[in-house]
Amino acid sequence: MKLLVRLIGSGLGTGYSPVAPGTVGSLAALIIWIILPPLSAYQQIIFVGATFFIGVPICTSMEATYGHDPRQATFDEFVGQWVSLLVLPRTPAYWVASFLIFRALDVWKPFPARASQDLPGGWGVMVDDLVVGVYTCLLLQGVRVML
Repeated sequence: MKLLVRLIGSGLGTGYSPVAPGTVGSLAALIIWIILPPLSAYQQIIFVGATFFIGVPICTSMEATYGHDPRQATFDEFVGQWVSLLVLPRTPAYWVASFLIFRALDVWKPFPARASQDLPGGWGVMVDDLVVGVYTCLLLQGVRVML
């Protein structure tokens, strides 16, 4: 496997963390989001959409090397974490809430996240985190409207 595929697929190496690689990957994704310059809603959607579609073949390659939905593949956590942050205020409260909720839902995998893991190749790796990211974002958008 090429080094670049492994670097991206492992979420900049977070997938090789000996402890909780998914959590480490989500935290790395959050830090990247925080240091990115502010993007418009349109730019955020394009960025996250592009990274999702880049992630599918990369995670397919990771599966070919490491097996079904390998722990080494944490790029899916990156994209899911970024989805959870879409068009939310750039404040520490939303960052922490999105991280905690995303991680909890990623472990729980509410419908249809768990079932989506049966999709072939990188689709199964990426879609469950996409679903969990959407749930997290919708929940936080609801909180935002109520405040």
